[in-house]
Amino acid sequence: MTAPVLKVSDLKKAYGAIQAVAGVSFEVMPGEIFGVIGPNGSGKTTLFNSMLGQITPDQGKIELKGQDVTQLGPLALNRLGVGRTFQTLQVFGKMTVRDNLIVAAQEHQGTLLSRMFAPGDSNLGDKADALIDQFHIRHVAHKKAGELSYGQQKLVDIAMAFMSEPDLVLLDEPCAGVNPSLVGGISSLLKELNHTRKGSFVVIEHNMDFVMDLCHRIMVMVEGQVLAIGTPAEIRANKQVLDAYLGN
Repeated sequence: MTAPVLKVSDLKKAYGAIQAVAGVSFEVMPGEIFGVIGPNGSGKTTLFNSMLGQITPDQGKIELKGQDVTQLGPLALNRLGVGRTFQTLQVFGKMTVRDNLIVAAQEHQGTLLSRMFAPGDSNLGDKADALIDQFHIRHVAHKKAGELSYGQQKLVDIAMAFMSEPDLVLLDEPCAGVNPSLVGGISSLLKELNHTRKGSFVVIEHNMDFVMDLCHRIMVMVEGQVLAIGTPAEIRANKQVLDAYLGN
């Protein structure tokens, strides 16, 4: 039986009297695109930040490929194969697109000493160029990231998450603020990356059409708890989900 890439067991996190995450459990399998949806205040962000090591849960366990990583911070998780994007852009505006990608992967290039004496691109140039082509941003590769449109910067931000060849990528609202004309392109790109790189994705996103089109399974959260987990078709047909979140 195939083991999950990510396993979250009975995760809980409270802020005073508010139980932001109240016993959440789920698994993400190799190669799976797993969506997390729910109304504002449902606990999605607290769950994500716990999985990313930015906050420590009060209870429960997070396992990455069978290893307990509940207490690990973001850098340690990154080195174990976890990539991520943020709701807000994390690009370096004064650096070129290509250099942004190279910087994103440099922490994985051996020791500090070896990186000091590596070539200027830390031997990451070919990898960066391959992603630049896959993301169709060759025409802006040598422009400063801050000069690009918001949508182009979003593509750079997503590309940076894949530079370290992660086993698991956590995507926090990849469509937020993006022109609707680009949303379909981001979906197609993520499907292609999922197919070619065989990684697993966890996606938080408010754009329901995007989630339903992209994800293999979806988890619905309400008031810090799991309301349902299922395929897009199962979620669309779930009356509790319709009543609690989708509305019709």
